[in-house]
Amino acid sequence: MSGGVDSSVSAALLKEQGYEVTGVSLQLYDPIAKDASCRSKTCCSLDDVLDAGRVAKKIGIPFEVIDMRAEFKQLVIDYFISEYAAGRTPNPCIRCNERIKFDLLLKKAEERGAGLLATGHYVQSFESAPGQYQLKMGTDPTKDQSYFLFTLTQQQLSQIIFPVGALTKSRVRQLATSFALPVAQKHESQEICFIPDNDYAGFLERNGVPSLPGNIVLSDGTVVGTHQGTHRYTIGQRKGLGVAWEYPLHVQSLDIIHNRVVVAAVSELRCSNLCADKATWIEPPAGSEFRATCRIRYRHTPAPCTVVIHSDQQFEVHFDEPQTSVTPGQAAVLYQGDRVLGGGWINS
Repeated sequence: MSGGVDSSVSAALLKEQGYEVTGVSLQLYDPIAKDASCRSKTCCSLDDVLDAGRVAKKIGIPFEVIDMRAEFKQLVIDYFISEYAAGRTPNPCIRCNERIKFDLLLKKAEERGAGLLATGHYVQSFESAPGQYQLKMGTDPTKDQSYFLFTLTQQQLSQIIFPVGALTKSRVRQLATSFALPVAQKHESQEICFIPDNDYAGFLERNGVPSLPGNIVLSDGTVVGTHQGTHRYTIGQRKGLGVAWEYPLHVQSLDIIHNRVVVAAVSELRCSNLCADKATWIEPPAGSEFRATCRIRYRHTPAPCTVVIHSDQQFEVHFDEPQTSVTPGQAAVLYQGDRVLGGGWINS
């Protein structure tokens, strides 16, 4: 229970359906920002834990808080910092789901004798054949969170349920009101939980990533400006470059070796293929090449493509139409229809 409306309604629905439910919140980090405007945009803060406790009391279920600050720092925050330092753009939410919620928390649930772990994610899972599970997009296309869960295994899917995956967000709000939950109108989390002020650069610099000045260059090496650290930029970025040029410039790549930010016209950001590694499969590929769609970031519309498998851990994606801002460090998640096949991490 994150303290938000989705996990709160999930708990209330399960209680109504006759399950024996225990609410669990995770303490993941020490609070950073103090003002309410920041807290309202994040999840898993101390205020959110208190909200989750109030919801649990309202629906009449036991509630506990598990301290995972050390594990979260090691597995999520340190990963986030090291990826940025290496010139990649990480996705800490995927990492948190993979290493914290559906690994460590699932083990804690097993230790407590729980048969299932439920979350408020907008995804759906089905047992398509005895012992074989599929993960599908949530019914509400504006809230589908399947991109964040491509690392789930068959064993994990057999132990997890998603009570709101077949519902729209508006319906979840209605249910929260009908259950008289104190979070019925609570704002959604928007920012990374451990950076509630959204100052990525400041967070990284406070945690050891140096601000090394360097050049901003065109792809031919022409110097068009300077920067105060490559970690301050992401692929596709246009605003905040501080460069005046004859046409709009976007970040095309980060050259860590030469400490350069490479910029280009938006037409030069289009990419026909990508390479991904550290692949995981919910539905293992039947052959070395197949048709699918690929999502390269959370809000990206899955694009038709051909996937070429090189090994259990590596694959290439060849898009039918070039895609903009393919970003190393982000996930490439593969679908057939609304089913998640699996995915990997973009490296080039």
